[in-house]
Amino acid sequence: MASHYQILIIGGGTAGIMTAAQLLEKKKSYSIAIIEPADTHYYQPAWTLVGAGTYNFDKTAKPMLDVIPSGATWIKDRAKGFDAENNTVFTESKGNITYDYLVVAPGLAYDFSLVPGLGEAMDKGVVCSNYTDPKHTWDVIKNFKGGTALFTQPTTPIKCGGAPQKIMYLAENHFKKTGVKSKSDIVFATGGSVIFGVKPIAKTLMEVVDRKDINLRFHHKLVKVDGAKKIAWYQLTKDIKAGGCVIMSGEDDENYLDEAFQYNYKDVKVTIKDGLYGIHYDMLHTAPPSVAPKFVKESNLVNDAGWLDVDHHTMQHNKYANIFGLGDVAALPTAKTGAAIRKQVPIVVDNLELLINHNKMGTMSYNGYSSCPLVTDYGKMVLAEFDYEGKFTPDPKLKQLLISDSSKEHWRLWMLKKYMLPYLYWHKMLKGKNV
Repeated sequence: MASHYQILIIGGGTAGIMTAAQLLEKKKSYSIAIIEPADTHYYQPAWTLVGAGTYNFDKTAKPMLDVIPSGATWIKDRAKGFDAENNTVFTESKGNITYDYLVVAPGLAYDFSLVPGLGEAMDKGVVCSNYTDPKHTWDVIKNFKGGTALFTQPTTPIKCGGAPQKIMYLAENHFKKTGVKSKSDIVFATGGSVIFGVKPIAKTLMEVVDRKDINLRFHHKLVKVDGAKKIAWYQLTKDIKAGGCVIMSGEDDENYLDEAFQYNYKDVKVTIKDGLYGIHYDMLHTAPPSVAPKFVKESNLVNDAGWLDVDHHTMQHNKYANIFGLGDVAALPTAKTGAAIRKQVPIVVDNLELLINHNKMGTMSYNGYSSCPLVTDYGKMVLAEFDYEGKFTPDPKLKQLLISDSSKEHWRLWMLKKYMLPYLYWHKMLKGKNV
């Protein structure tokens, strides 16, 4: 006999726990279950600081049991498929579970097959990622003795698009303190064409890049990694201007550097082979290529790109009216961050409440708000807050912190990142309080 719940939530991450907590805050009697296989819940935004040696990894973890809201049932199992026509979720070991309403929030998964060689090299030797093992990142940064420090990212959507560059700014700061900076070149290679999509933030970050003497390389799509030879291979996704040259600079007057490809050129070792462009590194930090979890991707709930197909404003599934999706798995054209989830949850909760009690949808609308706290030095941060249009939308509450312009670097924003946000996360957000 299948278990049945009024509201079934897949995922015990930020989105799943907050949704359950806010629903139970409104009405204790809801029958809610959360499917989540993990024993531990992590506060991942602090992993940037762990990777830079300025936050204790153990403080980012709590037992899952401590964060499951009282009143919700924890089904410690993996979801492995859906039969949405019959309101059923299949699990690995607990059998089929039926629901009246379903909230799909399992986060995202890493697919290393998208960048051959990266999986084998990841978290070993000089290849690291704050996304997978921030403690190893700190070891790599601490032990770096000079050469090319390459920071890069895949072209898939990733958690917090700014994370691959935050750790670079902190690493540079550390290299300067330890005297390694003078014998190092720091390179940031990205598939994008700008450092950040929000103009006032990009302006500040370009000043940071100048100050730190970082070489930016745009239109670089990471396609494979050779861990043994320490080469990251890229496809260049934009034609070089006629006569322009990305490879060298200053060898003769005929060659000039295409600024759309390179900013603040550094003469690091490269190899060109089979139409690919290989950057040799002495340390490499990247984000893993990311996709929706397999059971979601292979279901009939996704769009053509393989992400959960929900309405951009209501979070309701575009085909099944009793299914909602939010967080990293949702096909929303905004950054996948905890800050985005903070604004999505109240809308999902409002819609569920009204559907359950009055059989109608609410009028609240998600505007694509997301935010990326961009740490630029130990003790400095910029806060990028934006909506679907990429418009800079600072939170008025920042005025209470005496921060008049969050697009500029500020030590108070660093205090917010390091101390206030983790506190708010564990004690308010996960407890169902709106912050």
